[in-house]
Amino acid sequence: MSEPAAAPELSQLPLEQLLACPECDLLMARPTLAHGQVAECARCGYELLRLRHRFVGPGLALVLAALLLYFPANFLPIMQLNLLGRVTDDTVWTGVLSLYRGDMQGIAFVVLLCSMVVPLLKLLCQFVVLLCIATRRAKSLGMLLYRAYHHLREWGMLEVYLLGILVSIIKLRDMAELSLGVGLACFAGLLVVQVWLELVMSPQQVWEALAEPVDARR
Repeated sequence: MSEPAAAPELSQLPLEQLLACPECDLLMARPTLAHGQVAECARCGYELLRLRHRFVGPGLALVLAALLLYFPANFLPIMQLNLLGRVTDDTVWTGVLSLYRGDMQGIAFVVLLCSMVVPLLKLLCQFVVLLCIATRRAKSLGMLLYRAYHHLREWGMLEVYLLGILVSIIKLRDMAELSLGVGLACFAGLLVVQVWLELVMSPQQVWEALAEPVDARR
């Protein structure tokens, strides 16, 4: 990426042609990229923009894969615990119910929100946004949902929940007979697909696609 423009030149540019690095706050002129190119911050090297050849098709495939993984990840057993002859199958949903019945309704609500509700809402927002881009219809709805998606990102904490599951497995394996369930594999797969989806859906390309006129060609 070229060196940032001098301050007098930046002051003359309209706001839509300016770009600020989210890591070091360097203000620079927005570069013009070709497909496949990446723009990095001239000061700290942070990846600012990435222009992909295709993102709608792969994005839709990943969203559908994540939605298919969502329900088994949350409702199939993550692990089976055998303690003194008592066998229990633990899922994300049964964990929420256990917290609620244990007079920890506040914690149960937070776990339900961050591990189940918000991830599902994020996937549905991404799905509708990609459909709006693919069909070139209802782009105002797509903009609204993509804006909502960015607010929901702060509340989705699947990686924290997965880390808690792994810590629990390590602590419980010496106390009882423990076997892992298919729900854990689905949960890990869901997290991987969501991270992959974040990489495929470049925010710059999504916003530009949503802002294109209906008769514009992609």
